[in-house]
Amino acid sequence: MKITSSSLQSENMRFLCDQMLGSLAKWLRLIGLNTFYADNEMEDSELLKIAKKEKRIIVTRDKELFCRGKKQNLKVIKISSTDLDIQLKQVLNGIQINKEAIFSRCSLCNTLIEKIEKHEIRDKVFKKIYKNNNTFWFCPKCDKIYWMGTHYKKIIAKINEIIKNV
Repeated sequence: MKITSSSLQSENMRFLCDQMLGSLAKWLRLIGLNTFYADNEMEDSELLKIAKKEKRIIVTRDKELFCRGKKQNLKVIKISSTDLDIQLKQVLNGIQINKEAIFSRCSLCNTLIEKIEKHEIRDKVFKKIYKNNNTFWFCPKCDKIYWMGTHYKKIIAKINEIIKNV
């Protein structure tokens, strides 16, 4: 399924990426999109149940999962490439991205991250990171700490390039 309506708001969308799309799931989360990522133990029938119950759009490279989702009248995006940039463009086509939501989710577990006072993370990051940064966020579920390090500009540039070309 190709989503083409420019009126689609990203904050209203929920995705489910199958086991073959871990990198894509991570990048959708970095963009701020609520994205469930299936672990290797999950069967297709369980993914279909989750997608239906949570009103998620299935994102898959699996032809069988795609067909089963369509038969159940679920929204499904068939990913046709192994190239991450192409995958992102396929999913984001026609979606209006909320730039305020970028970096709002944990890239590991999909939980909304929260701002944390610098002094609270002193012993949780390397001294150099603590010294060179003033603003930090954390995931209340998995305790991952985030900051605007050297990777931040690269990620923003990639996101801007993807969004510009969608």
